[in-house]
Amino acid sequence: MTPRTNRTTDPRTTRTPTPHTRAHHRWTNRLKAITPTPLRHLAGHELRVLVSLVMWMARRRHGVNRAAGERAFGHARGQAAIMYGLTFVCVVEAFGMSVLLRNFPTAHAVMLFIDVYSVILMIGIHAASVTRPHVLSPDALRVRQGAHRDLRIPLALVAAVRSERLFTHEPADGVLALPVASTTSLTLTLTEPVTAVGFLGKRREVTTVRLQADEPRRLHEALKENLAARAAAPSPHAGAN
Repeated sequence: MTPRTNRTTDPRTTRTPTPHTRAHHRWTNRLKAITPTPLRHLAGHELRVLVSLVMWMARRRHGVNRAAGERAFGHARGQAAIMYGLTFVCVVEAFGMSVLLRNFPTAHAVMLFIDVYSVILMIGIHAASVTRPHVLSPDALRVRQGAHRDLRIPLALVAAVRSERLFTHEPADGVLALPVASTTSLTLTLTEPVTAVGFLGKRREVTTVRLQADEPRRLHEALKENLAARAAAPSPHAGAN
């Protein structure tokens, strides 16, 4: 017979849910049940954009733990001029609408709110790209596209990585393209599919990931180094009988 293992629970690491916590979970589950998935993901995106704007002003980066050996690789440089240009257009439009609607206080207030929020959102979208870089750790690559996409790829699944600059990205099964200013510079080929979550929550399996980096050669070399280090590392099961 297999001996039974007695498992003890450390009371210091076990917390009994409080009534407030249980009530919070109930309301959260009810809200998820009645709110469509696309709407929840859209609201989450808006929140990430606004949080990224605050992080940008504080010069902080999201999800980068340098103490754990993680390295950040930006991908926002190529879109900066476009985003600043669109923001300028939004500001000009806001000024023009305020002049046209100056004799209509209610319409003026509504349009002013929409225009100001549009400017904040436009800047926030770029801030999300700046503050949410690709992150390379010893065992995974976290690829991101601003606040829109966030995918963790274990290095154990990376079969090949190659530098190739592409300007067109036709939809294809099993391929995830994360272009910036319609450009990608690196392509990863995986041995097994990973699940990518879309902007509105749609999930699909991908085995090829195309991404953009401000310094693609640097990211490519860092990936090669990490993959080589993993290949040279002894297997944890080596020598086990």
